[in-house]
Amino acid sequence: MTTADETNGRRHGRRFNPDRDVAVWNGKYLPYDLVKEFLIALVVVTLLVVLLAVVFSSPDDHPVTVRSWSTAQPVDFAQTAITELDGSSAVANYGPPYNATNPGATQSIGPFSPERWFGVHHPIDTANDYVIAPLQTLPDRAALDASINAYTSASSSQQANWTTAYEKAVANATFAQGGLKVPSGAYGPVAPMISALTSMARSGALDGALLSSRQFYGTDYTKPLLFIADGTYLANLGQAQHLQGSQWGMMNETGNYPGQAWLWLYTLWYQVAPMKTSSNADLQVWAIMMLLTLILALVPFIPGLRSIPRWSRIYRLIWRQHYRDIS
Repeated sequence: MTTADETNGRRHGRRFNPDRDVAVWNGKYLPYDLVKEFLIALVVVTLLVVLLAVVFSSPDDHPVTVRSWSTAQPVDFAQTAITELDGSSAVANYGPPYNATNPGATQSIGPFSPERWFGVHHPIDTANDYVIAPLQTLPDRAALDASINAYTSASSSQQANWTTAYEKAVANATFAQGGLKVPSGAYGPVAPMISALTSMARSGALDGALLSSRQFYGTDYTKPLLFIADGTYLANLGQAQHLQGSQWGMMNETGNYPGQAWLWLYTLWYQVAPMKTSSNADLQVWAIMMLLTLILALVPFIPGLRSIPRWSRIYRLIWRQHYRDIS
């Protein structure tokens, strides 16, 4: 016997495929109040959001800035600043997309290496961008200008001698009476430069200098964020708030609302081998997420997977009243 579905399928030149085609509905139709269902769903979701916001809200902390960092831990700021000047910081040796100092640091999966393909497209010269250029924006500082000129005109070996000596000494530095106290030594112009930069950071002027942009609105926070990340202040804050990669924590920058719970699927993969210990973890996790996104987008076209709702008969739960009436 030929069913109505098979007849309908042959009428269009092919057989009815239950995994691909929707069966023709021959039963009765009932009225459905879409507005009522929408209002019920809206009320339920609103109540859940409010309840979860109260129970699982994240701390309402202010964003970390260079000013807050240098105010809370001026010695850590100075110790980080000298590594930016001598090119030994993590950002200075990051490689693409920020600089070409370490081209072998790019992440790759076989020949797939987007960092290497795009190259240095967000250039950051830590010595100039974080120390020298900001200091040059300070007005009426003749002595400071002389120190900057002395440093920039010196040979690279002489600069290395100054910065190496200062980097060792600043490990024992203190901050008192509004100024950085570093044991005396042969630092040349480096000491007054780092001292001035620390004062500039504590005043908030360095935040503005690092956010300077040709656009009317400055929305690129890459430079100050990388500078802060080179120090220990941000990492310690993250550790205290359980935000380290191994702690699985998530929170908003501002606002007493739930953290970014939708990030759990992304952060999950960093706890799974081999990404857990891989130097290519960022690229590997990105590739996994892109694959999962592609599978989700193609669900209607994947045989078997697209039939799960029909096989699970979950539709009978959703339309239970209808099936109760017709049974």
